[in-house]
Amino acid sequence: MSTYTTQMDAARKGIVTKEIETVAKKEGKTVEDIMELLAEGKVAIPANKNHTALDPEGIGQGLRTKINVNLGISKDCCNFEMEFEKVRKALELKAEAIMDLSSYGKTREFRQKLIDMSPAMIGTVPVYDAVGFYDKELSSLTAEELLDVIEKHARDGVDFMTIHAGINRATAERFKKNGRLTNIVSRGGSLIFAWMELTGNENPFYEYYDKILDIFEKYDVTISLGDACRPGSINDATDASQVEELIVLGELTKRAWARNVQVMIEGPGHMAINEIAANMVLEKRLCHGAPFYVLGPLVTDVAPGYDHITSAIGGAIAAANGADFLCYVTPAEHLRLPDLDDMKEGIIASRIAAHAADIAKGIKGARDWDNRMSEARKNLDWEGMFNLALDGEKPRRYRESSMPEHEDTCTMCGKMCAVRNMNKVLKGEDINIL
Repeated sequence: MSTYTTQMDAARKGIVTKEIETVAKKEGKTVEDIMELLAEGKVAIPANKNHTALDPEGIGQGLRTKINVNLGISKDCCNFEMEFEKVRKALELKAEAIMDLSSYGKTREFRQKLIDMSPAMIGTVPVYDAVGFYDKELSSLTAEELLDVIEKHARDGVDFMTIHAGINRATAERFKKNGRLTNIVSRGGSLIFAWMELTGNENPFYEYYDKILDIFEKYDVTISLGDACRPGSINDATDASQVEELIVLGELTKRAWARNVQVMIEGPGHMAINEIAANMVLEKRLCHGAPFYVLGPLVTDVAPGYDHITSAIGGAIAAANGADFLCYVTPAEHLRLPDLDDMKEGIIASRIAAHAADIAKGIKGARDWDNRMSEARKNLDWEGMFNLALDGEKPRRYRESSMPEHEDTCTMCGKMCAVRNMNKVLKGEDINIL
């Protein structure tokens, strides 16, 4: 019987796994196409061997743009049931991934229950969990303890982990020398930077990177190389710190691939529209075509309460130019832990961005969905429109809240409806506006 350690190892050995078969079917591609891209590292299938409930997805070149939803318990908001209500809504709205960013309380209990119930990929940021897990101040944590938390997450079945290995002491010095308007805004990145400053030691995720790869290879965890120096304002985008870290991430990518560990690269952040396309090319070039996972980018800094929109604008442009995976942003970004309504708004905005990008990228079948919606609109088929909508509940509620006199119209245009009248005229009927 053929054996393999990771999905990448299987692809390189010519072994067709059930995960590869599933992804090929979902994407309308051949198994051979997926295996070639997987072997090269241009596609990742995050699929921990211990995540038995997983319905696998592929992320990367030529595949549909996927979205991720962040949730989890914190010291200020540790209501398990509320977070699991969000999990259920995220799955209902077809998010392909959920990141558990829990940082306080019974984090392992939450994580294990999430993995047991979720067909979506599960991601974590282990450094968030470490302080609460050990109940120790950051500077007291040892490198061994940080690595131990990573192994616990892997053993539990986490499919991908954000590891901030690119902010080593050299990168940190570059940041300090150049300065920034908004400093380091990555939570994980700031924790690692602070740990290095407080202890005088090298980033343990960089220093002991090979030990992390041992863990990831054992469980087939995809390493999501975190962007500690992602810009937190449009002013800081594409600066020396961001670019230097990206160069380091490219080097770490090759080291992971040499061990058959799958890789994703995380990216900005906040960024003006005119810089996004170039950044996507830069990442793909410096990181050798590895899948790119972006937060936003948020294209302006002045819209708190509406950052799901600023993010969707940037995400659509990013994905149309090569990004593969979008992390959702909610209206609560920068303000509070999102509630259920915030989460829904963020998911829908991200899914709009992802689908718009798939149309631009020419993803097979992407336009077919829009064409079916256009056909339903032409036919004034309201039920058809609701059923085809990204979110059928909201358009149905809007229509029912303001019903027209005539079923083949809406209350905006009434019998002056262009669609209605063109249908009638082309059939040789009187349009009878009055």
